[in-house]
Amino acid sequence: MKTQVAIIGAGPSGLLLGQLLHRQGIDNVIVERRSGEYVLSRIRAGVLEQGMVDLLREAGVDQRMDEEGLPHDGFELVFDNRRVRVALDELTGGSKVMVYGQTEVTRDLMEAREAAGATTLYEADNVQPHDLDSDHPYLTFEHNGETIRLECDYIAGCDGYHGVSRQAIPQERIKEFEKVYPFGWLGLLSDTPPVSDELIYARHERGFSLCSMRSATRSRYYLQVPLDEKVENWSDERFWEELKRRLPDEVAAKLVTGPSIEKSIAPLRSYVVEPMQYGRLFLVGDAAHIVPPTGAKGLNLAASDVNTLYRLMVKVYQEGRTDLIERYSQTCLKRIWKAERFSWWMTSMLHNFSDQEDFNSRMQLAELDYVTSSKAGLTTIAENYVGLPYESLE
Repeated sequence: MKTQVAIIGAGPSGLLLGQLLHRQGIDNVIVERRSGEYVLSRIRAGVLEQGMVDLLREAGVDQRMDEEGLPHDGFELVFDNRRVRVALDELTGGSKVMVYGQTEVTRDLMEAREAAGATTLYEADNVQPHDLDSDHPYLTFEHNGETIRLECDYIAGCDGYHGVSRQAIPQERIKEFEKVYPFGWLGLLSDTPPVSDELIYARHERGFSLCSMRSATRSRYYLQVPLDEKVENWSDERFWEELKRRLPDEVAAKLVTGPSIEKSIAPLRSYVVEPMQYGRLFLVGDAAHIVPPTGAKGLNLAASDVNTLYRLMVKVYQEGRTDLIERYSQTCLKRIWKAERFSWWMTSMLHNFSDQEDFNSRMQLAELDYVTSSKAGLTTIAENYVGLPYESLE
């Protein structure tokens, strides 16, 4: 098999890259280790930055998002018995976010790719990149009992933190940066109406909580829990009671509870690898970086990488601009580290790091009081939350 761009991973970043390239006439093949059904079963984020919304529109997969997605022009910060609204649109000149589940984004992209007749090979085993630092890289993998060699010009590694792409880079050629937090998020998904029309981020002495949603009838709630906590220890009843304790009384009184569809615990950490490219392999999304979910940046950062690589490939194939290839990593990392900073800041400001009141807890309250009492502080939060502008290759 031959193609121009081989994409490892059929998650939203791989599918979005493939769709954008296809619309520009750039041939690509996606190779995915899991089945399509498995990919769709993963429960992930649902807050899309303005830039990602615009990119999905450019990819031609915006119809259902615009029909079913929930545009949000603000969210709430709750702390010290105070509720402060961050007016995103007013503070950023009109930018908003869109609440639309990652599963739905993935489904839309899958359907668009199938309709376009583009090739996606699911359940491909033993995927291995080869000759990455040559002009003729290729993949080998097993599919339907057959060993296949896929020759290509470039390889996009969109296969996540545990994928083969980053592991294919010699260890001495990359540097890793990591911060692990001493807690995780226990998430519960339920078919209940959201407690609020907008997201609520709450700092409480018992721990952080987040009230989010996937639609007008499906809610997603989170609780900060110790890193060694087990999902099995949390019945639905215990979850709802703890959530109510961490919310203002007037919010807790409106909370509609119900059976959980899914419960899981996600550890919180920050991770970045530099550089994000090796020869003709480009790392995209979680293969290169992870952020705590507090800033709603994970999926959006992957889309930012896709935007950069997509525009780079257009320059290569339509203008012959191979001189830009070496700029991919530097361009992506400028935006990534800003998003890492915002996610670290929000995480540090809203979570409990000790069971006792201490210097850090006083600093958190002082920080929250300052940034929410200042238009400049609120603007900083809003600008980062809706997403900073995409970096240019030029």
